[in-house]
Amino acid sequence: MMDDNGHRDAIDDDLDDDWVDPVHGRDATLPEQRYLDRELSWLSFNRRVLELAEDPTVPMLERVNFLAIFANNLDEFFMVRVAGLKRRIETGIAVPTNTGRLSVDVLESIHDAAQQLQVRHAILARDVILPALRESNIEIVTMANLSKNDRAQTDELFFSTIFPVLTPLAVDPAHPFPYISGLSLNLAVRVRNPKSGDQNFARVKVPSILPRFVELRDNGNGQLRFIPLEDLIANHLGALFPGMEILDHHDFRVTRNEDLELDEDESENLIKALEAGLSRRRFGAPIRLEISDDMDPVTLSFLVRELGMEANEVYSLPGTLGLNEMFQISGLPRPDLKFPKHVPTTAAPFQAPEPNTPADLFAAMREGEVLVHHPYESFATSVQAFVEQAATDPDVLAIKQTLYRTSGDSPIVRSLITAAESGKAVLALVEIKARFDEQNNISWARQLEKAGVHVVYGLVGLKTHCKLTQVVRREKNGELAYYSHIGTGNYNPKTSRVYEDLGLFTNSNEVGAELTRLFNELSGYAIEKKFKRLLVAPRYLRAGLLKLIARETEAAIAGEPAGIRFKVNSLVDEALIDALYRASRAGVPVDVTVRGICALIPGVPGLSENIRVRSVLGRYLEHSRIYAFHDGGKHAVYIGSSDLMHRNLDRRVEVLVRLEADEHLARISRIFDLHMSESASSWILTSEGHWTRHTSDGEPLMDVQNRMMEEAEVRNRNGVQR
Repeated sequence: MMDDNGHRDAIDDDLDDDWVDPVHGRDATLPEQRYLDRELSWLSFNRRVLELAEDPTVPMLERVNFLAIFANNLDEFFMVRVAGLKRRIETGIAVPTNTGRLSVDVLESIHDAAQQLQVRHAILARDVILPALRESNIEIVTMANLSKNDRAQTDELFFSTIFPVLTPLAVDPAHPFPYISGLSLNLAVRVRNPKSGDQNFARVKVPSILPRFVELRDNGNGQLRFIPLEDLIANHLGALFPGMEILDHHDFRVTRNEDLELDEDESENLIKALEAGLSRRRFGAPIRLEISDDMDPVTLSFLVRELGMEANEVYSLPGTLGLNEMFQISGLPRPDLKFPKHVPTTAAPFQAPEPNTPADLFAAMREGEVLVHHPYESFATSVQAFVEQAATDPDVLAIKQTLYRTSGDSPIVRSLITAAESGKAVLALVEIKARFDEQNNISWARQLEKAGVHVVYGLVGLKTHCKLTQVVRREKNGELAYYSHIGTGNYNPKTSRVYEDLGLFTNSNEVGAELTRLFNELSGYAIEKKFKRLLVAPRYLRAGLLKLIARETEAAIAGEPAGIRFKVNSLVDEALIDALYRASRAGVPVDVTVRGICALIPGVPGLSENIRVRSVLGRYLEHSRIYAFHDGGKHAVYIGSSDLMHRNLDRRVEVLVRLEADEHLARISRIFDLHMSESASSWILTSEGHWTRHTSDGEPLMDVQNRMMEEAEVRNRNGVQR
């Protein structure tokens, strides 16, 4: 299956050209109702996260962590997806969804499903998680169950550290209703003037600069005790409104539209336009009002009126609001209440030959391509070490890298600065439009520019989402060589510890030449020419995948072996889903493992009975994207940055690279075998469109991520595998 130069036979010279699906759009032979709604599918994903918080076999603080992740996910869903849907409805540009439903109907379904999920989430926290924490000597207390000594301590805490930070805001003819910032926790207070009898509304913002859960001194029972900041404030309202009677107080929280809209064609300076957009973001329209379920009708009516909201945008919840801030509790140093510690191994080819000596990654890459699987294999000793070695190697002439999201104190960025200061040519393609990381990326872009790095911001109208690094080095023989990395995840050391991702390190001149051209096009004007070993969006990726699917379909029709396996975060694109349906009808076995959204419906007789869909969730966030095809036994396998969503295929620069080494193909096959195994702990998507958790009456189900960690340790123990 290899040519004389050691490369796999090309599928065909025109794999990634402008191949057109012969069906030309919607396939009339397929049933009309063949997709799941993408927004409701996302809510199903978050329900799976919630089920991990509900799982009693998960360590206690990890359950708290999933509880917080669920809340954080839902906040972003409202800020972006619900906000965008509502905006399109209000501006009259909404179109029917992928299922053919009107946007207003989908929005109503979202509100119904989200209400049920949020109530389930709140009850879980109140009735299950908090009592279980108490049994583990971690208690979230309230003022009502504190002793006299404890109350004295809270008085001291309030007046010394909290009272000076608070700003009560009254609402009356002289004081208009205040601006309520997005995701802030607030107290709605009704007060009465005892002299005049007048009643007024006041708002007290719970300061986000202070810890949400205030730690109390040990009461001698060996318990860690915390009191919610809002409870502490609520019990000292008399100090904020002296001379007034406190009639009532309730918690509330507002979510706003925080999705940025930029007209890049009209913006001469993208950074300035983005900074202006970030300033406007905090004033986005309110789209969700969360309230404590004991809020009286008078206060609720007042808030709804002043915020300009609809009744179905109000979420009345039992217990504590803003449970995303439970990350403070899940981060407590109690290893006995967390997953056993996993230490990533160093990929065998990148291991140093002798202890206390640095590894030579360039030499390892000259021996052959290296596939690294994070977090099972170390980011620090692979990706980070690769960039650090390039920055200090005197024979390296140039470094080019895309940066989509990186950490606050990034060693990657520091290495690029070091390289530029030593005279190397350094290009950093910084995607400053990475949602909710815009300000961070602007900051790094300016630091890079000051150090002499050539910083560019990609192509107008497209986000640069691909994960690429290229190093140009002069070898001992005087010739230039390429050392490249193409990954599925961001160049972020912090998220690499919890995100599952793949990365290919290669010394291939073919890949190096293609990346050189791609970087030149990204710093220039457009992506025009075809690529050989890469599939590049927005122009070629969808067409390339459609052609590969069509070939498996043709093989099955001809009675030849065929097979398709995808691992993605999201599967939404209708053209690709329809192609998978046609493949299934032809008899192609299709396996899909998806973390998040899946609009495809598997197991439907006559449509998708040969398609299986699984979802694996756990301690690590499944993030790699893999596209594998039987290809007549040659096994065409691609990894890269792209999911199967419209934004990835049409509005982003994405890159997939084909794997060539037999050992890499075997490792990818193993990943799919584990994810799709009947003995694996996973969720199964049914033909009715429901996700059900796979259960077993016998032996405990296999934890896929634990198994991957164990196999990585064995693989790298002897330092021989690639």
